[in-house]
Amino acid sequence: ARLTNCDSPDDQRRIANKGPEYCDLQAYLDKNIYVQKPLQLHEGFFGNKSSVPLDGKTYDLTKSSRRLASGNEGKTDYEDYSKCLVEQCGYDLAMKCATNPDILTMAGHTGVAMMIFESGMHFDFVQARTVGPWACLVAVLGTFLPILAGTGLAYAYGYQLFPDGLSVGVSLAPTSIGIALKLLHESKQLNTFFGQAVMTAAFVDDVLSLILFSILFALRGSLTFLTFLPLICGCIFMALAVVAAVKVWPPLIEWLLSKIPETKANANVTRHHEVLWLLMFIVLLAYAFITHLCGTHLWGCFIAGMSFAMRHEAHHVWARQVKHITCWLIRIFFAATLAWAIPIDKLFSFDAFWKGSLMGIGPCILTKVLCAPFMGKARWVIGWAMVGRAEFAYFIGIMAKSLKMLDDKLFAILIWSLVYATIFAP
Repeated sequence: ARLTNCDSPDDQRRIANKGPEYCDLQAYLDKNIYVQKPLQLHEGFFGNKSSVPLDGKTYDLTKSSRRLASGNEGKTDYEDYSKCLVEQCGYDLAMKCATNPDILTMAGHTGVAMMIFESGMHFDFVQARTVGPWACLVAVLGTFLPILAGTGLAYAYGYQLFPDGLSVGVSLAPTSIGIALKLLHESKQLNTFFGQAVMTAAFVDDVLSLILFSILFALRGSLTFLTFLPLICGCIFMALAVVAAVKVWPPLIEWLLSKIPETKANANVTRHHEVLWLLMFIVLLAYAFITHLCGTHLWGCFIAGMSFAMRHEAHHVWARQVKHITCWLIRIFFAATLAWAIPIDKLFSFDAFWKGSLMGIGPCILTKVLCAPFMGKARWVIGWAMVGRAEFAYFIGIMAKSLKMLDDKLFAILIWSLVYATIFAP
């Protein structure tokens, strides 16, 4: 294995050899920004050369050649060609780290997937019918208000609307189902009207956030119909899977268990519990793999959990076997994925603190508190219950940073804003 140093000429040359896939040399020549003025041609990346072969093509460094661009060709997003090589080397490294994570990062992401699967198992289809329309409206406001406010404030801080601002906004959108569930359960309000509204709104909020999460990262490339085809397929699969969770899985599980004799009826973990847990694990893997092909495995994790929501003992069976493992994996996620990604020098700067405080009080907290104005006396309780953030919000931020959609300063601002939600959430 080799280490990548994007400041080294060798790694920059490796990016240059990929041609227009990363840095279109001809585009920089056409716009006369191969080197920054007042530098001379021989001070450019390739030194004292008049031509250079790259990716099977020879480029004349002394001439421009106007031509039609397609795909990634024709883009000059950086001040000169050398800067492009450095930045795109970093992007290439980030993509490889994201798609081939180390063992600790993989463990942390596995914990997030298991947590989201468990969250899906808490979905109550009956209460969703009771408060569904109003809760969905709360969820829509609770999702898009933070996105609009977060994107706008990031723009006011001097960042671009995309990808910087939108990455912040989407990171602020998810509500923590776990925090809301624990709050309502401990206060014995889970079965009340506003308790049902909070849980349904939190679930719908997370589903919308999952969809927006996929759209955000799909927008990094060129926009064509094929860009959105996986997302469309994912949404169709999710719709079919939700129907199956109500109509197919309950009778199928009942039929399967009826065919397997119960040989450990008096045990703490019965034979049927073992079969049910194995089935849950298989469905989790299958759904996660399918939706991974459509955008993100997290869709599949959530829908897989919903598939067992109507089986009352399913959550107990799952939690009994993996609850402690999930807790430890989540700790690894925060320690080895989130903590290591935080730029400490940027985080503890006054600039990041005051901007993060403003982001935390406004787009992060206030938008959630005000998302249920039509819910009567319960509007403030529902709003504050939606404030909590957890793993998924940090997960989106980390992915955006790893893919160079957020710089270190804006990521530090985002972390401060999420810390405010952690402190002030009920």
